[in-house]
Amino acid sequence: MTRALVFDSGVGGLTIADELRKAAPDWIVDYAADSGFFPYGVKTDDELRERLPRLCAALVDVAKPDVLVIACNTASTLSLDAIRATVKVPVVGTVPAIKPAAEQTKTGVIGILATPGTVRRAYLDDLERQFAAGKIVVRRGTAGLVDMAERAVRGQGIDQEQVTYAVKPLFDPPHGSQIDIVVLACTHFPLIREAIAAACPPGVRLIDTGEAVARQVMRVAPSTPRPPGQASAYVTGGAANRAAMQPALARFGYHVIEVIDV
Repeated sequence: MTRALVFDSGVGGLTIADELRKAAPDWIVDYAADSGFFPYGVKTDDELRERLPRLCAALVDVAKPDVLVIACNTASTLSLDAIRATVKVPVVGTVPAIKPAAEQTKTGVIGILATPGTVRRAYLDDLERQFAAGKIVVRRGTAGLVDMAERAVRGQGIDQEQVTYAVKPLFDPPHGSQIDIVVLACTHFPLIREAIAAACPPGVRLIDTGEAVARQVMRVAPSTPRPPGQASAYVTGGAANRAAMQPALARFGYHVIEVIDV
């Protein structure tokens, strides 16, 4: 039986964990949220580079997975190589679905909805040059949607007006009205997919990388003999964050929650 550990800054990676459990129902899929350092999208690159490899190494030591999934675009675009060099299990990252968007667009104009951190990183420039040459790519960075997704998963509801306020500027720049595909370049965003779709013009499609990441995890993960077990969740930020995260984690089937702080 294979054990995977899915890691994110908050609840966004639960979308990846859910896809992985659908694809591999016999696996144990643990979850880790760096809720004590949330949100990543507004942290500096230096802060994240210092923290992420160290934290992931500590989580792998505790959870002992066969594969680590970095279910966060910000962390993946910034520290994936450093994390791989630090831990001793295969590591799968999450990057914006620019390639399929570029392949599927009919208008030649795609939108990227991401956190401010992901939007400004050179990694995104590289993906565009590699996979979207000849296409027009319009970016929109927003931290607000991350907070809305966190609140929604905790049962606090969604304010559609706020979602629309965050999404609408994506379509305002030159060529914005021609966008026919929007890449959800943050794992939090699929948690409020319907609200984001309602904020987009009619006919715009949303895509993310959840299924593709799950397939890649299954390709690279070794199978280690181990008895069946219960999936666990790990959070940072002490007992207060564990209590705050409990409703969201329980909705995705995580009832054993441990605090890990580094």
